[in-house]
Amino acid sequence: MVTERITDGRRIGELLSSELSARSDGPLSALSVTDADTDAEASEAGTYAYAVTREDDATRLAEAFVHPDRLRLEFRTELDAVSSAIASTPLRARPKDDPPRLLVFVPDGAGVKHVLPAMTATVQPTAVPSKTESP
Repeated sequence: MVTERITDGRRIGELLSSELSARSDGPLSALSVTDADTDAEASEAGTYAYAVTREDDATRLAEAFVHPDRLRLEFRTELDAVSSAIASTPLRARPKDDPPRLLVFVPDGAGVKHVLPAMTATVQPTAVPSKTESP
């Protein structure tokens, strides 16, 4: 059993990048990690690390920023579907008005698995049940 939590923002970002890059089937296989800054160092304000884009048309869906104690994702598309996906997880999210974004905070390595439904929502927004639908 693992007793140590991964809470370094850069390492959490690497875990998510690996998780997305390793997919060869399913909806997440349509995503690519692009414009990566391999030298990004965590900062309190958050340092840009990479973008997540849709492979077929290079649409930028989200951007990842590394902090000393977490990863921040700024979703740019399908904000309602992403919000619905995040609502059923322990992750914290908040909207940003200008430009419209949904900020999702991934506090540890385990949170990477929780953010995958939100990533799926960027390519398959109807696959995520709404908050009003019953399970």
